[in-house]
Amino acid sequence: MEGDDGDFPPEPSEHSLSQRGSVASSVTRAQDLLVYLANDSAVHLTLEGLGCMNAQELGRNVREALNIPNSAADVFAFWFCSPLLELQLKPKHLPYKLCRQWQDLLYRFTEAPTEDISLDEPSLLFKRSVFYPRAKELQIEDEGVLRLLYDEAKMNILEGRYPCDPEHWLTLGALSCAIELGTELDDQALTAAIREKKLSSFLPAHAALGGGGFLSTLRGRGGRNAEMEQNLVKECRSVCSSAASQETIALLRQYLRSCHNLPYYGCAFFAGEIDKPAQGLLHRGGRKAVSVGISLEGVYVMDVKEKHVLLGLKFTELSWDHSYPETEGDSHILWLEFDGEEAGTPVNKLLKIYSKQAELMSGLIEFCVELRSVSESAATGTDGEVTPSHEPTSPETNNKTRERRQGKLRRQNSVVCSRVHSLSTINYVDDGKEIKRLKPKRAASFFTRQAQPPTYSAVQVTESLEQG
Repeated sequence: MEGDDGDFPPEPSEHSLSQRGSVASSVTRAQDLLVYLANDSAVHLTLEGLGCMNAQELGRNVREALNIPNSAADVFAFWFCSPLLELQLKPKHLPYKLCRQWQDLLYRFTEAPTEDISLDEPSLLFKRSVFYPRAKELQIEDEGVLRLLYDEAKMNILEGRYPCDPEHWLTLGALSCAIELGTELDDQALTAAIREKKLSSFLPAHAALGGGGFLSTLRGRGGRNAEMEQNLVKECRSVCSSAASQETIALLRQYLRSCHNLPYYGCAFFAGEIDKPAQGLLHRGGRKAVSVGISLEGVYVMDVKEKHVLLGLKFTELSWDHSYPETEGDSHILWLEFDGEEAGTPVNKLLKIYSKQAELMSGLIEFCVELRSVSESAATGTDGEVTPSHEPTSPETNNKTRERRQGKLRRQNSVVCSRVHSLSTINYVDDGKEIKRLKPKRAASFFTRQAQPPTYSAVQVTESLEQG
């Protein structure tokens, strides 16, 4: 992932290159390359000197093949992706070289068995850069660029990587229908077109296929699908009635704008585990698989199975660190510290995320914090005040907007809400020389790595902390 130390293994592994997204031959002068897009189509290139071509140079060739203007050079980046690992390449990286080092990267950043590593092959993808600000997307004029962003956002919605509430994914599904099927079909033709492409082409898999279970079996999948089709047609009709005069480019922007309401839009994702709260008489715990999303906005920990947010933090709300295993058998850990409550008393909370990708996550957080700091400094005028980007609004308008936003975010059944109560965290406060559990006021931070300079002294790490 771009933003880490970039020190990849110096000795490449000698294994066969992927036929999907890799160089077809390493000895001929003209070499074939497949670059995949989010919609699973591919750009086939035949290039000379591919072995020493960096990602920045390769990007020019791909943009030329896709007729993407150079003004959109920062929108996309190259990624190496497989079921085991996803890495965004830096402009200076050599894709051919990194492909030959893939096994070394898997050993370094995954817990995958040796057999799985030996069989894994990466695909070279051309998709959205995690460092591209979402605010700039809606200023893009090129329909081809917006279409690529739409394809990627839709894929993340359908795969459940972007969890969203039913009313949200239904609206997004309706917009997809309008974009891909047109806005002129009557209800009968629209239903037939949806059935031909299948519900899973417009709705997330867990929504289109259903959750199963006894009641679902009694009801029948066919009846549920028919109801989902009717709801989708109804929502699509509502979208089309207001978008009949709109061009496709406006619908693409509307889809992306709706995705921007999801706080984790544009994240890079990492695999990890967290501790389960102790349950039962024997206080058995265990670990839960999570997906950690990191973007320019913050860090989001999501339940892989339940498809909802467990913890969402802006960079101004957290401190973090990465610890290496001290002994063989220990795990790499990404530590997230944030404000919370215990029995109504404010405390500091620590969440441990176990992952061999913790080093990558920590590096990306640090890089994103630095980028935000630079952008905020650039937006500051010579007098030290932030330059306004829009006309000021009245206090009444601000209050109403704040109430609407807070009302949506505070809905406890919404998938975008943090579920801190379900997390197993270490709770502490600073009390003189010792770290104790409860104190009304946050006095210190466990870490020195923070999004903003601390206004208090850092607490020294002690072994007794984790034992609490």
